[in-house]
Amino acid sequence: MSRKRALSTHARTVLSVLLDTGGQWSHGYELARLANVKSGTLYPLLIRLEAQGYLEAEWQPPTEGGRPPRHAYRLTASGVQLARANSPGHTATPTAQRREATI
Repeated sequence: MSRKRALSTHARTVLSVLLDTGGQWSHGYELARLANVKSGTLYPLLIRLEAQGYLEAEWQPPTEGGRPPRHAYRLTASGVQLARANSPGHTATPTAQRREATI
């Protein structure tokens, strides 16, 4: 049985930033800047959120010539629910914390 724990501050902040985009695709660099999270923290978090079904990810073609494709992210329906339930100012009860996703 895996242990469930509350979302980290970084996870809450990234989810909040993604929620604020209103379903638009966001690139990692933009998320790192808006959430004030370093890439070494951000990308493993995005990978876990996608693996758990809270994010969609896709490669997008470059907008300028000579640039590589970029990975973009947006919340799934369950990701929107998770983000709303875990906004950065949200304080969960101990029971609710045990039910939250492990991220």
